[in-house]
Amino acid sequence: MRSKYFLLLLAGGLCAILLIFFSGDLRKQWGKFRRGLSDRSVEWETAPLASGGFDGPAIDALIDSLAAHDTWSLLIARHGRIVTEWYAEGAGPEETHYTASLAKSIAGGMALLVALDEDRISLDDPVSEYIPSWRDDPERAGITILQLATHSSGLEDAAEQGVARKDLTGWKREFWRRDPEPFSVVLEHSKPLFTPGTAYTYGNTGFAVLGYALTSSIADLPESSIGELLDRRIMTPIGIPPDTWEISYGKDYELNGLTLHAIWGGGKFTTRAVARIGQLLLDGGVWNGVEIVDPKLVDAMDVHAGTPLPDRSRDPFFPAPAPCWYTNFDGAWSSLPTDAFAGAGNGHQLLLIVPSLDLIVVRFGRTMNGGDFGAGYWRAANELLFEPLMRAIVDPPASPSSVITDVTFAPVDSIVLRARGSDNWPITWADDDHLYTAYGDGKGFEPGTDEKLSLGFAKISGTAESFTGENILSESGERLGDGPAGAKASGLLSLDGVLYMWVRNLGNSQLAWSTDHGATWEWGFKFETSFGSPTFLNAGRDHAGARDAYVYVFSQDGPSAYEPDDGVVLARVARDQIRDRSGYEFFAGTDDGGAPIWTSDIDERAHVLHFPGRCYRSDAVVHPTTRRTLLALAFGREGGWGIFDAPDPWGPWTTAFFTLDWGVGRTHGYRLPSKWISPEGDELHVVFSGKKHDDVNYDAFCVRRATLTLAEDAR
Repeated sequence: MRSKYFLLLLAGGLCAILLIFFSGDLRKQWGKFRRGLSDRSVEWETAPLASGGFDGPAIDALIDSLAAHDTWSLLIARHGRIVTEWYAEGAGPEETHYTASLAKSIAGGMALLVALDEDRISLDDPVSEYIPSWRDDPERAGITILQLATHSSGLEDAAEQGVARKDLTGWKREFWRRDPEPFSVVLEHSKPLFTPGTAYTYGNTGFAVLGYALTSSIADLPESSIGELLDRRIMTPIGIPPDTWEISYGKDYELNGLTLHAIWGGGKFTTRAVARIGQLLLDGGVWNGVEIVDPKLVDAMDVHAGTPLPDRSRDPFFPAPAPCWYTNFDGAWSSLPTDAFAGAGNGHQLLLIVPSLDLIVVRFGRTMNGGDFGAGYWRAANELLFEPLMRAIVDPPASPSSVITDVTFAPVDSIVLRARGSDNWPITWADDDHLYTAYGDGKGFEPGTDEKLSLGFAKISGTAESFTGENILSESGERLGDGPAGAKASGLLSLDGVLYMWVRNLGNSQLAWSTDHGATWEWGFKFETSFGSPTFLNAGRDHAGARDAYVYVFSQDGPSAYEPDDGVVLARVARDQIRDRSGYEFFAGTDDGGAPIWTSDIDERAHVLHFPGRCYRSDAVVHPTTRRTLLALAFGREGGWGIFDAPDPWGPWTTAFFTLDWGVGRTHGYRLPSKWISPEGDELHVVFSGKKHDDVNYDAFCVRRATLTLAEDAR
């Protein structure tokens, strides 16, 4: 039997080659990912949606849609914790739901996995090795365990096109009646309709034969039935109580001295019980650091093993078979990563596992087709569950920073609020050692201006712990108008004693400058393509810490500051040509050596950071100690934002801080004043604004302290 085990591993290696062909390095990364999870503790507690990287409104919309499509329950688990658990009226976490053919995976697939782990069976075994009556049958003797598990055995199913099960006749009727048992009629009557291994045809009889073979292979174990074996090897070790699961229509069947269980259907599980099975597979057969089954076998079970693919002419989203599972190895589920795999039953009973996203989803209910998707079972699953689920995931667009390894913020109740009723606050450190800022939709610092301004100016004196703000009146700079209807500053820079300002909402943005610290302003050219909310890269007092002779300008790549875009763009200009539009160059990508490519044609611009649908207003500053560029980027209007760092303004970027929920509601406009970064670089202060949250109105000049953990070699 050991030789067969090595053949299985060889087959797994060949599958890996196929997967590399179809999905690049994803399979390799998946393996590394699973090994990294093997020692983690599965808390299996509930956690906020944001901790799982999900957008709350998008998940709410998903639940509403699924509820309208006969969903009984939905559970989403990520990073080892439940982040969404919803039940329809009358349902609940303690109630079991029928699995239909999902049992093929969570009963049959898990039983096969354990039998492989017990070295009782191999995927390349002829099934006749376990069914003596088939050994002299030329049509069935060569059928393998793998072919049974991947619907490629060719065995005739107990079904007729257009005929309900209750109206079937002969042995097919007897199979579904299960009285006294359903196995003998299949073993006697179900014959191949095509040469085994040459085509894919979904059916139940193949899994009846598989269940018989599995039971025969474990007949001399203390737990000699599939149910007993699953209880000892899987359910009990991963914390699934006996009253939360049932297989085989709740019955044992006796035949030829074996106690047999149906694995093609007939299961009842709680939603959480199914999710725990998914978690075990996601973690490669390891539960809370304890190996339950061999991780190599788990990897071999949920990948395509080279067996025939289904006919996708009626449903292009029909996935490829894996042993007792379905796999997305060739991207049939277009919205999901290619490492995704699933179990599925009639009525859209679904267990979805996506290792590369550390994600598990369970959906119970009735069919979601509802006539809207024709015959497309998997089309419905893709359009109603998979696609909206993926749109709801908001993961960082860059890998974790190795330089700024952690960012923590002072408690919410320590936030300082001034200039209540005003927001926006682009900010720069000027030559006179003051900070200069601009506010919007308010009256600025107390006592405030006579009328509400869309664009007003102020000077900040002092430290972050003790500062004062003073409005600057400017007839040539101030503007009226609320929201998008009024001009507002998006970026400020002090250079050689001159204040430069980008102003948004002017189709698309416009440059202005002041030679007297904001008292009077002159107005220059406009960006009419992209750069709807530009901001300068600030580098210390009066830009004295600049990296080179250029001034750099970041913006979301769109015309408006009010709609998130897919990426961040970058321009540069010689410091003595800021007022000259013809002097600007735009980042257009990097060459083979990683050096930036610059172009004077704005239409050839490229993203320095790509984050589809999540790039909103930004701020940028040079970190004085590490000399890295810090980019503070809002992801929209709901309070999600991040700090990304890079050795150069064009990247490559890593993630220093990322959140979808900062704990203070719908905040926006995250600014990083150079002056308020400590000399050691381990502390900075974020200036921001927001909405009312927990009885506090953050529509103000808000200051929150942040502590940065820097790598030892970055200091």
